[in-house]
Amino acid sequence: MSNSEVARHRAEANFKKKELQVLERAEAMADYEAAGRAVEKKTASLKALRLAKEERGRQAAAAKKSGPRR
Repeated sequence: MSNSEVARHRAEANFKKKELQVLERAEAMADYEAAGRAVEKKTASLKALRLAKEERGRQAAAAKKSGPRR
């Protein structure tokens, strides 16, 4: 092989390596963003459950405080 063929082969290998890194980076970023959206969704769900529980507690306390009506 001549020097130019070796250099071309090396350049092609470097290009393929960089191309693969770009694809892997994009995939990793998509996974990271999906995980972030999942956390946000779970947080919102837990917040809604917590607020509903607190409201039930307030209603129960108000009913207990007022006692049975006669």
